[in-house]
Order: sequence, then structure tokens, then C-alpha cells
Amino acid sequence: MDRLRSDDAEIVYEIQGSGPPVILLHPFPCHHEFWNPIAPALNSRYRLITPDLRGHGDSEIGEGPALMEKHAEDVARVLDAAGVGKSAFIVCSIGGYISFEFWRRFRERVSALVLCDTRPQPDTPEARSNRLKAAADVLEQGTAQFLETMIPKLMGRTTVGMRPDVVEGARRMMRKMSPKDISLVQRGMAERPDSVADLKTINVRTLILIGEEDILSTVADGELMRQSIAGSQLKVIPKAGHYAPWEQPELVGKTLRQFLDDVPLT
Repeated sequence: MDRLRSDDAEIVYEIQGSGPPVILLHPFPCHHEFWNPIAPALNSRYRLITPDLRGHGDSEIGEGPALMEKHAEDVARVLDAAGVGKSAFIVCSIGGYISFEFWRRFRERVSALVLCDTRPQPDTPEARSNRLKAAADVLEQGTAQFLETMIPKLMGRTTVGMRPDVVEGARRMMRKMSPKDISLVQRGMAERPDSVADLKTINVRTLILIGEEDILSTVADGELMRQSIAGSQLKVIPKAGHYAPWEQPELVGKTLRQFLDDVPLT
């Protein structure tokens, strides 16, 4: 793992493979190993850059809420450190929220975009209130109960019901986050801006992947993005929830490879 300082936090990242660069931004509350199951489909032709987002894995949280602006700056510094001017982005969940902020700030550095199980809308008032309550509760109660309540939201009913090994692998990644990490990342997501209007400005090749069983970023959310991003494609991943790349890595890996191979990454 490589490390760098980004303002008030140390950010760690891994690089594997060679070829055109692809940066992969994992979902909350996992870390860079989320992408390991799909890496074999990509790293024979592409240089994969997989950071632990601020507050996740081995990356520090810094001070105050982990706002999307902070995450976007972290990603820019990772690309700088890796000697990358322009990269394809593959993002999931909070990774998508970060990619929208990155697009607003550094769109010239994005060569292609894959939006997995994410949504451009901000939290509704009710969702924001629930998120802030969870951010407060985890500081008092610890992470165990919070993580268990997240499992059926993050993975599809098929995975939860039939694939305990996949669930346990995700749980193991989640346990690396401290109560403070979870709280400040949740508070940062609660403050994220509305990105719906920005979708129409996205002018790079874009693929949208949504798990068929995703209850957090629904197929309807994917359709909203498809209709707003000119020339984009939407593919629904069967028997998968919000963690579709983790739940169905063979299908998602093949889909990502086909997309990247068809895009001029310059």
C-alpha cells in the first residue's frame, strides 16, 4: 500500500496492473478490498488504483465531517501521486457521490465513468435526520449494531439469504471502521449536495450498473441517470443489491472489461 498526506488525513491506496489508469472508489463502509473480486477481469490490461476513502480501511478520517469536497481533493491527490493526469472512474455508492463532486471540480481528469449502485439526489429530510441519528448513536453504542442493521440494506436478499461467505467478507471489511470514522463519514454524506443538475454536463462515456435488488439506489435512480447523461447505458445486475460488484463479481467484471475495452481512454 502507498500512502500520502491530504490536508489533515493520511490516505492509503493500492496500485495493481499496467496500462491505461482506472481509479475505483468503493462504497461505505468498506475499503479498497471491495474491488478484489473483479480485479482479475481488469488488471491484465488496466492499471487499477484503489484508495481507501477518507475514514475507511487504513485511511484517516481527519477533522470534522468527511465532506464530498474533502474526498474529491483526496482522490485528486492520489491521482497526482500515481502520476495520472486523466483516468477512467469506476465508483460505487459513496464513491458515486464523490465522483459527482470530482466532476464539478476536475472534470478534465475523467476519461470515462461507471456509476455502480449510486444516486445523484441528496438525502431527503427524513433520510438526513436518520443518518445524523445513526452518526450520533454509533458513538454511544459502538459499531456492531450499526453494521448488522446495514447488512440487509447493502446486500441483496439473494446474497443475504444464500451466500453467508459473501456477507461475512463484507462484514470483515466494515469492521475496520471505528465509531468516529462511521459517524464523521455519515455526517459528510448527510451534507452532500444535489447532483441531479450536473448529470446533463457529463460528456464522457458512461455506464450505469444497478443491482436488481438494491433498495438504496434503485433501478429508477439508475434510469434517472441514464436519461440525464447523454449516450449513457444502464445495465441491471440480477441477484445483487447495493454491493453488486462484490455480490456478482464475475458478471460485473466481465461487463466492466467490455465497457473499458470499448472506450478510448485518452
